[in-house]
Amino acid sequence: MGIAADIVVIVVAALVGGLIAQRLKQPLILGYILAGVLVGPHTGGISISDSHDIELLAEIGVALLLFALGLEFSLKELQPVRKVALIGTPIQILLTMAFGYAIGRFFGWERDAALWFGGLISLSSTMVVLKTLMNQGILGTLSSRVMIGMLIVQDLAIVPMMIVLPQLKNPAAGLPILGVAAVKATIFLVLMVVVGTRLIPWVMKRVAGWNSRELFTLAITAMGLGIGYGTFLFGLSFAFGAFVAGMILSESDYGHQALSDIIPLRDIFGLLFFTSVGMLLDPAFLLSHFGQVLAIVALVIVAKATIFATITRAFGYVNVVPLAAGLGLFQVGEFSFVLARVGVATDSISQELYSLTLTVAVVTMLLTPLLSSLTAPLYALRKNRFKHEPLETMNIPDQGLRDHVVLAGGGRVGRYLANVLQRLDVPFVIIEINHWRVEQAKDDGFPTVFGDATHSVVLEAAEINRAKLLLITTPVAVTASAVASQVHTLNPDLRVIARASSIEEMQLLHEEGVYQVVLPEFEASLEFTRQAMLYLNMPVNKIQWYTDAVRRELYSPLYEGELGYQAITQLQDATRLLELSWVALSGESPLLGKNIGELRVRSHTGASIVGVLRRGEMQTNPPPDFQFAASDLVGVMGEPEQLTAFQNLAEGRPVNP
Repeated sequence: MGIAADIVVIVVAALVGGLIAQRLKQPLILGYILAGVLVGPHTGGISISDSHDIELLAEIGVALLLFALGLEFSLKELQPVRKVALIGTPIQILLTMAFGYAIGRFFGWERDAALWFGGLISLSSTMVVLKTLMNQGILGTLSSRVMIGMLIVQDLAIVPMMIVLPQLKNPAAGLPILGVAAVKATIFLVLMVVVGTRLIPWVMKRVAGWNSRELFTLAITAMGLGIGYGTFLFGLSFAFGAFVAGMILSESDYGHQALSDIIPLRDIFGLLFFTSVGMLLDPAFLLSHFGQVLAIVALVIVAKATIFATITRAFGYVNVVPLAAGLGLFQVGEFSFVLARVGVATDSISQELYSLTLTVAVVTMLLTPLLSSLTAPLYALRKNRFKHEPLETMNIPDQGLRDHVVLAGGGRVGRYLANVLQRLDVPFVIIEINHWRVEQAKDDGFPTVFGDATHSVVLEAAEINRAKLLLITTPVAVTASAVASQVHTLNPDLRVIARASSIEEMQLLHEEGVYQVVLPEFEASLEFTRQAMLYLNMPVNKIQWYTDAVRRELYSPLYEGELGYQAITQLQDATRLLELSWVALSGESPLLGKNIGELRVRSHTGASIVGVLRRGEMQTNPPPDFQFAASDLVGVMGEPEQLTAFQNLAEGRPVNP
């Protein structure tokens, strides 16, 4: 089967590697690299037939990675930490490159190889750091914002480094080439700004107007790869063009949807890229160079941690921030693999240096969660009592929050609830981990905490111990269960309402102590039924009786032991025995022009007329001589059978059919 068989082998191996990495709570890319090692040419056993074809497909993965990076790039994210990110990060890259050059020269490498090594270790891993921050529950702290800002600038630096470093092997010829490349890049950027910012949104608007998800996904993929290929023909980097295309598209109204659609495709081709990286890793090399690898890993960790901590401190960040940055950003990142592949393809670095860098990168990635978790205890050594640094919050009242509602999730449901609570003047706060949703909530003026609601630090920032109610709006039952479990350790008496997609999930959440569970699909089906019954002219009281009965049948097995639910059920049952119903009198009703006394409504139907709404004015307890007119809305009270009898009387049907 040729390349088809190779792809099947890679995908299956990557799945196994990804499952192992997930089980060990490591980033999936490490599992993909492990899969590449297993199916590569250096380990024997099952291996692919032609790694060159896979490497060609992996180039698409690189382009899609940078295209998605361009879509995610936002200057807003750099605003709170723009100085340390935009100025401090280039300084960090240069210092790390100088240190890497010193290491290379110490080991006797050539000048160009040493410079390449410095460039390769200067980049940190966005994927690993984000995963680590999420697992530790500190995504949203000042430390995390500093780290993310510096990571974004590092990721952007990969583009010029891919252009500059390959020219080091021939400096005399390289300077003109760099000059030409700079001119071409300038022309390309001007064209993209002048033409692309107008043409790309126009094209996407037309495509989106056709309401075809398939065409939309195809359009954004063709745009990213097509512009990338155009820059390649223009003499620039394929990946550089894809990145610029992503940046242009991110500024349009379709940037978020484009990113959502491109992520699955990016992940599949990214899988091929990271697996191809693993294919070039030789386990025999690790064993034969074990001492050298350990020495370089130790030197890289100490040097990068020191550089990051020093730079953040120099830019005015104190307390735990420098320590967190140093212990969080010391690793060698995934874009170093991209850069290393460029070095191998242009014969700028040897296979031995590639294997060494790759091995160092994988080892430092594996050590990141462990060393990063030491931030709190190490900082605690300086303090008598360690306190978590405050999370990023927006629009929180100066006097804090008390007797408020906590909304765990700021998606569509959460924002709708926030709008309702705001109109009712009910204090609330939203907890949201998605940065785009946080920005939306911030723009709407909603009190918001940026973080993961499954972590106690974030819940404490939302003052969960003083809250009156928690609404978990996420549709994922596992997440809702984790939030509820954490909440009950902090505030055992807090009432929690969550949503679920099945009866099994509803039972699971109830066992976790969730007070009330909402089934959106079930409620939607009931509303469909209610609307259909109204259209079929069924009595309103019968419709209400039916929907209440169905709800009671579904929910009562879970809550039948609770006194509160029993009381509500008894009240509902009592209400059904004596219901209020409103009947509209049509122009053909036999009641028109007659008064209540002569109709003897109560003796004929058993129902009592308690009010009549006419042209916006309410007549309560109308007297016996009150005459009915067309379009009157008559309020009658009685048992369901009595209300049906009055409905029949008003429509000219037999009272007791």
